[in-house]
Amino acid sequence: MTVMVTGGTGFIGACLVRMLPERNEEDIVAFHRNPAKKNLDDLIDRISLVQGDLGIFSHVLEAVGKYRPRIIYHLGAMLTAPSDADPPSSFQANVAGTFHVLEAARLFEVEKVLFASSIGSYGPDVQRKVVDDYTLQRPGSMYGVSKLFGENLGRYYKKRYSLDFRCIRYPGIFGPGFRTPSVAQAFSLIVEESVMGHPYTLRMAPDVKHALLYYKDAALAMIKLAQVPEADIRTVCYLLNGSEPIRTAQEMVDMVKARVPEARLTFDPDPELTQIYYNMPSFDDRYAREEWGWKPEYDNERSMDDFISELRQHPERYV
Repeated sequence: MTVMVTGGTGFIGACLVRMLPERNEEDIVAFHRNPAKKNLDDLIDRISLVQGDLGIFSHVLEAVGKYRPRIIYHLGAMLTAPSDADPPSSFQANVAGTFHVLEAARLFEVEKVLFASSIGSYGPDVQRKVVDDYTLQRPGSMYGVSKLFGENLGRYYKKRYSLDFRCIRYPGIFGPGFRTPSVAQAFSLIVEESVMGHPYTLRMAPDVKHALLYYKDAALAMIKLAQVPEADIRTVCYLLNGSEPIRTAQEMVDMVKARVPEARLTFDPDPELTQIYYNMPSFDDRYAREEWGWKPEYDNERSMDDFISELRQHPERYV
């Protein structure tokens, strides 16, 4: 049976596509608007790569109708900065695109749809120091709005059409090759730039913290959630926290320098950006842990070691 990954050549999507053959999935379809193949260079002959636009219904219908996937991992989306720069395009990709995926899944009787949402769906005015799956969501960005729409539309399709819809709200993602500007990106760049021999200046204060999940754990979480019996899925949309303990920026720098002694990392804090980090709440992922046994496989030390190893062994994928 076939598995489809939208955003299949992207940051988390390509990682997911790489992991699926290791779990005995042989018929894999990577659907992506971007024809770039470098993230999947050694798998091109073993997967079906479909170029298409989620915002164009016929593209989605044609792909789902042709391959008839058992599961769709819906990771394709415009992220925060591009979405706020171009809301109409974000609407087509994220809002219309998610409707197209869910409707195609209904029409062609796809068993499961797993949707990638985000902590961006909560918004900047959360009035709690710790948020969980039942905290009020009032997103303040076009990206967050579109992700909350996707969550709610998926819940509707689950109730109205009995589609087995499941969702993960990701925290900041940490890993090689993350190119879209965001508050999480800096933590990846301190590793990447150091391994590449470049200096890097952090624009936040040394004591800021940000929940970070390693990109391989982000992909593994999707696979894990897909394997859970439907009867055990109660919360439906699950918030994930980062690897614990949550490290400060200074602690992250120290971890990099311990592995890359020649790293040239400095701080030049931007007050406004620093305040954004200070205002971020903590995340409680107990529902994922209780209902489907979620637990990161990559702790802080292992993720740092693996990140550096990936950059050194496969620089062509990330440069």
